[in-house]
Amino acid sequence: MTLKSVPAKFCINKIQNGHTLKKLHFTLLLACFSCVGIRETYGQHVVKLSLNDALKLSEVKNQSVQKSRIEKHLAEEDIKEVQELRLPEIDFHAAYSRITDLTEFRHGLGDKVVTETIPVIADVTGSTKMPIYTSGLIKNSILKARQKNDLASLKVEKTVNDVKIEVVATFLGIYKMMELQKLIKEKIKEEEDRLKEVKAFKAHGTVTKNEVLRAELQLSDMQLSLMTNERNTAIALHDFQTILQIPEEEQLELDTVGVLNIPLPNVGHMMYMEAAAQKDEIRMAHQQEKILETQQRIIKSNYYPKFNFFAKYAFNYPNYMFFPPNPYLYTLGQVGIEATFSISNLYKNKTKMHIVHQQVAMEKVNTKMTQDRVSDRVFKQYMQFQDIQDKIPVTEKAVWQATENYRIVRMKYLNQLALITEMIDADNSLLQARFNTISTRIDAVMKYHGINTCGYGIK
Repeated sequence: MTLKSVPAKFCINKIQNGHTLKKLHFTLLLACFSCVGIRETYGQHVVKLSLNDALKLSEVKNQSVQKSRIEKHLAEEDIKEVQELRLPEIDFHAAYSRITDLTEFRHGLGDKVVTETIPVIADVTGSTKMPIYTSGLIKNSILKARQKNDLASLKVEKTVNDVKIEVVATFLGIYKMMELQKLIKEKIKEEEDRLKEVKAFKAHGTVTKNEVLRAELQLSDMQLSLMTNERNTAIALHDFQTILQIPEEEQLELDTVGVLNIPLPNVGHMMYMEAAAQKDEIRMAHQQEKILETQQRIIKSNYYPKFNFFAKYAFNYPNYMFFPPNPYLYTLGQVGIEATFSISNLYKNKTKMHIVHQQVAMEKVNTKMTQDRVSDRVFKQYMQFQDIQDKIPVTEKAVWQATENYRIVRMKYLNQLALITEMIDADNSLLQARFNTISTRIDAVMKYHGINTCGYGIK
């Protein structure tokens, strides 16, 4: 059995009878006493989930979704941080120091003149600076931050869709193993009945011991298949609980009622193609293009001057605006506009512009590659959906054929007109046909949920 990219682990035996559940708990409790001592069995909490419940839970609990939402919140905070570039910068400065006398060496170190100074220098200064014109640097920086926030939103959407697809695949993959488990158990019951028949024939001397051994071998194979399938469903359950962040000490049970009772939509190829144009991967690629184009404008702003409004007011002591200085406290204020222009950017910025130009060109190529990749995936998904729809009536007919073949061969075998190998082959063919029918219907439902979750199942 192939399980499509589905992590495997699940609780297989759904115990519907309350009396059987109590007996199982009692048996487990006795086993725990005899092996490792007392363990809490009755206190285990059972979590029963339908597919829709699991999808809703994944949007809240899944760690990948939580991480993407944190990244989205950080992108929103980045917008606020960049918008603060428009606000004035306000500084406060205060200083106090003591100085020595001024010593001048006029004709070498031996000829010095000492001038007394005022030994204390102090100032208290407040200043502000606000950008007036930055050649689009601030405006484009804010635009870039918003574009990154939009990209983060697309990443959240893509992460949620990816997780939902994983949840659907895991849930239905487990359901497929549950159905296989039922079929294997039915087959084991039939093999046990057949073994009794063969032993009865052997007692009457109508069959050889080889046929008895062949029936026993077939029963052993089915029992091995049952154990393997139980282990696989146990693995699938563990992975499913990890996806949904359900604690391991809780027991997960799937509610599969009505899972297959979904009318399959008739989706045309053009609808698939229209959905492909809105695929989150393509939208993310286009958004990345926009971000790089904005970055190109930011770098281009380095070629132009920038203007700032400034103002300053200070208390100073002593007054060094005159010489000799006066030992008085004085105040002085300034207000005006300053312009800055980097001449070195005229030749240094060329390399940056060339790099970002190549990055934009590369991103355009990447967008086209993404579109082609999604288009190929769309066509594959469309053909797979059509294939499943075509297989459903064929598999249903195959079950009727295998059932009729099994009935005929069984009648021949009971009348000693067929060998046990023919009987086993007919039985295996019926088992395979029944599983193929269930598996195909589950695959069709998986495609249906892919359509609803991620836009016509394009993934």
